[in-house]
Amino acid sequence: MINFYPGPSRVDENIPAYVQEAYDKGILSINHRSDAFMKMCAKTVGLLKDRLNIPESYTIFFTSSATECWEIIAQSVIDTNSYHFYSGAFGEKWFDYTKKISPYAIGYQFDQEQELKTGELDLSSETGLICITQNETSNGTQISNARIAKLRKKYPNHLIGVDATSSMAGAALNFNNADIWYASVQKCFGLPAGLGVMVCSPNAIARAKELNKVDHYNSLPFMVDKMRDYQTTYTPNVMGIYLLMRVMEGRKEILKVEKKLKKRFKAYAELIDDASEDYSWLIENEDVRSTTVLVIKGEPERVQELKEKAAQEGIILGNGYGANKADSFRIANFPAIKKDEVKTLKKFLKKNL
Repeated sequence: MINFYPGPSRVDENIPAYVQEAYDKGILSINHRSDAFMKMCAKTVGLLKDRLNIPESYTIFFTSSATECWEIIAQSVIDTNSYHFYSGAFGEKWFDYTKKISPYAIGYQFDQEQELKTGELDLSSETGLICITQNETSNGTQISNARIAKLRKKYPNHLIGVDATSSMAGAALNFNNADIWYASVQKCFGLPAGLGVMVCSPNAIARAKELNKVDHYNSLPFMVDKMRDYQTTYTPNVMGIYLLMRVMEGRKEILKVEKKLKKRFKAYAELIDDASEDYSWLIENEDVRSTTVLVIKGEPERVQELKEKAAQEGIILGNGYGANKADSFRIANFPAIKKDEVKTLKKFLKKNL
C-alpha cells in the first residue's frame, strides 16, 4: 500500500536498512549516558541545523512527541499568560491542554479562510507566550514566514511558540522569527512515530532559567542542563534518534526539499482545480493553503467511495479530521513519498475526481 495519510505517513525507503544497521552496530543497546550516544546525538543536532537552516545559537531537544512539547512549554516557559491563536483542531487542542496546567491561557479562534491578522491584535500591554500553529494538519492551512515575522516585529518582548508538526523538514521555516518550534518525526521527517523535535531560541532558554520551574522530569531547565552534554533527562528513543541522523544525512538542504514539494503541490492543485463538481478544496483561500497537507472536500458518500476505490488500487488516502471527518480526505505531500508513488496517485485522481 502507498501511504498518503498525513502522519504517520510513508517512512523513508531506507528505514528498514537503517534499523538493521542500528541492530548490527549495537546502537539499540547503547547507554544514553555513554560517549557513543553523546556523539550520535551531537551529530544529529548538527545535521538538523545544517539541513533545516536552524540558527547555531538555538538549542535542539528530543522528546517523545509533539504532544509532550505542549506539556514542556506549559510547565517551563509560561509564567502567567499564554495567547493561543488557532483556526483548526490541533491549535485548539494545544490551547485546551495548556489550560489544564496554566489556567490563564487565552484562546483566540480565527476563520480558517483568513490569514492571521497581526493588525487586529493588541497584546502590547501584556507579556507572555504567543502560540500559533504554522501548519494545521486538520484542515490544511498554514501561516507564512512573512506573517510570523510581522508577529515577531509587533511583539518583540513576547516569546513566540510554533507548532510545525506537519511542515518542519518539508517547508523552509525561518526559525529566527520565533522562540520555540516543535514537530513529530512521523510526518515530513519520514520516520516511524515515537520521537519529537523541539527547537528553542536563547530567549526561550533564558525564560525557562528565569522561571526555574523544575517540578517535572521534562522541565526545560533540566533538559537544558543535559543537552549541554548531548544527553536527555530520561532514557530516550535511541533508535529514533539514530534513524533521524541517518535520514538527515541523506536529505538535501531544506530549500531544495521545499522546491520539490511545491512542484508536486502545483501538480496536485491542477488536478483538484479541474475536478468534477463533486470535489473541491476545503480551503478556498490559496494564500493560506498548506503545501504539505492537502484537504479535499466532497459529499460524504462520494468521499467514502473514493477512499475505498483508492484502497483497492493500493493507495491509502487520509481521512478528514474533526468537523470535516466525513466530508473530506487528506493527502500528505511529504519528502519521503517517492516520485513514482506521486505519479500513481496523480493518475488515480485524474481518473476519479
